[in-house]
Amino acid sequence: MLYIYVDNSNIFIEGKRASAVKKGFAYDIYQAIDKGIFDPAYRIDFGKLHKFVSGNGGTNIAKAKLFGSRPPENDSLWKMADQAGFETVIYDRNIQNKEKKVDISIVTEILKDAYTLANKEKDTLILVAGDGDFVPAITTLVQSGYNVKVYFWGHASQELQKSCSEFISLDAHMDKISQ
Repeated sequence: MLYIYVDNSNIFIEGKRASAVKKGFAYDIYQAIDKGIFDPAYRIDFGKLHKFVSGNGGTNIAKAKLFGSRPPENDSLWKMADQAGFETVIYDRNIQNKEKKVDISIVTEILKDAYTLANKEKDTLILVAGDGDFVPAITTLVQSGYNVKVYFWGHASQELQKSCSEFISLDAHMDKISQ
């Protein structure tokens, strides 16, 4: 079975950068990051993401969770994610309008599930995120014998890419997960 954990803002913001490079708005991902270049039209299709990371349309998913910050009232993102098969975990932003609690919530959930629900000989833990804050948890899980896959854009933390059992770059699959 698969246990899937998605950092919504991380995949969305970095996807907008990766799409900007693909469309020629930036020379490469590092220019897009350095100059703050984004593709404002880029959108992730959560149904397609769900299907892509599960590999077979979702019949083998034990849990799929999408973590992020509370969107504006008129935003339909979280409803679409629910309809696509993700359980959503939403946190309010802090007083400076910064996202808080998301990464630590993902780490807490993935570790709790690994040690209480998952079977390390049969199950796979999937993280859809790319920053280095996840390295200690992923390293611990892999060293404990769990199969941990990370799906993210190719510019994910190099340390994160090396710490997991398998890294799958989304760059070549952008069309498979976008609207």
